[in-house]
Amino acid sequence: MSDTHPATTTRPMPLPTARGEVSGALVDALVHEPGGATLPGGATLPGGRPLRAADPYGDDLQLALYVCYELHYQGFSGVDDAWEWDPELLRTRQALERRFLDALRSDATTHDDPDAAVSGLLVEPADGTGVSHFLRDEGELWQMREYIAHRSLYQLKEADPHVWVLPRLRGRAKAAMAAVEYDEFGAGHGDRVHAELFAALMADLGLDPMYNHYLDATSARMLAVVNMMSLLGLHRALRGALVGHFATVEITSSPASDRLAQALRRLGAGEAAVFFYTEHVEADAVHEQVVRHGVIDDLLKHEPGLAADVAFGVDATVFLEDRFADEILDTWRKGRSSLRVPL
Repeated sequence: MSDTHPATTTRPMPLPTARGEVSGALVDALVHEPGGATLPGGATLPGGRPLRAADPYGDDLQLALYVCYELHYQGFSGVDDAWEWDPELLRTRQALERRFLDALRSDATTHDDPDAAVSGLLVEPADGTGVSHFLRDEGELWQMREYIAHRSLYQLKEADPHVWVLPRLRGRAKAAMAAVEYDEFGAGHGDRVHAELFAALMADLGLDPMYNHYLDATSARMLAVVNMMSLLGLHRALRGALVGHFATVEITSSPASDRLAQALRRLGAGEAAVFFYTEHVEADAVHEQVVRHGVIDDLLKHEPGLAADVAFGVDATVFLEDRFADEILDTWRKGRSSLRVPL
């Protein structure tokens, strides 16, 4: 495998370009010290328009949420670290979260039984039509590069949102979740951290592996996928949904990773690019079993009241991933870039 490239740097990216009223007010506020600027209020948008009028899946709200959450990760250059726990900012974030979460509960919920939700993930349709199928069978290199650019918003902090659930678990569930996270973070080897492996993949494909480099280019539907992880991870009350989400990721990752590895080989990608996905084929097949039986089963043994939340985590993940897949495939089939700013 070729040398890995750092997934993060000591120089955070600047704030992104606003995509509307809410994200604009937020970005404008964050360049000042906390308490010295006006934030979009808890119930209204700038100008007094109700927040309920904002599209919960739209560019403006999703970018604003992403910016709020990013203050808990690597942050942005020129933004005071004190903003992370600023009470006014947290009130704004709470209002955005409620809008997003209410929409997800209304639009995505299809199960109240986690076993039924998970069982639907275990058998793939014979005529799969997802992004990984498309890239394996007919995708071009420019489409693969776009897909990787979209995914970089999560993959360069892979597994980070899920760490927040560890203090909220106990016993076997905690141990099993920690074991999976240990693998995600390289099992003690810095060059095996999955975020670093993804950075090497990006460099192999001629993409910039700097953390958040493609934030301005990424669609609202990809932002929503990443924001859901942060939302579920940051709230103790949503710990069951976070576990359901994580199980979905691990169950669906192995076959999709195999298809993406085949696609990269067909497209002539280098060893580092292929390695990221071949690494996930075997690892995530094992992780699937650990999460299903070690984490979910033990969590529900001690907290059976979280069953519906676990199912919701599965449903919400499938819903948002399907929306993203539909969008990206639709634009590609029309011969257009799926990015806001083409590569």
